[in-house]
Amino acid sequence: MREISTSVTFEINPGETVPMRIARGTRLTVHGSPVWATRSNDIEDYWLAPGDRLNLRERERLWLSAEGDKPARVVFTILPRRDERAIRWLSTRIERLALRFRAGWRTV
Repeated sequence: MREISTSVTFEINPGETVPMRIARGTRLTVHGSPVWATRSNDIEDYWLAPGDRLNLRERERLWLSAEGDKPARVVFTILPRRDERAIRWLSTRIERLALRFRAGWRTV
């Protein structure tokens, strides 16, 4: 079973089923052929056409299968955690405030 812990792209051949475990919150994007997805703790299966996206939960298990006659390319993008997003937002605001503060002193 593959573990997805970083952003990665790979191909799934037609008729192949790939089991995986998601280590962190991740966004799955499909390219090429459609993909059939089954998720742990979810009674629904997902039919994903090229261009479709699916947000995946941390620690969930996932089984992907390529449908059609050509390989599917799947892109896993790690999503920043809430604390990482909050720190990034706060640091950006502090930098902007500091730039305004410095610009204000130059005009005095």
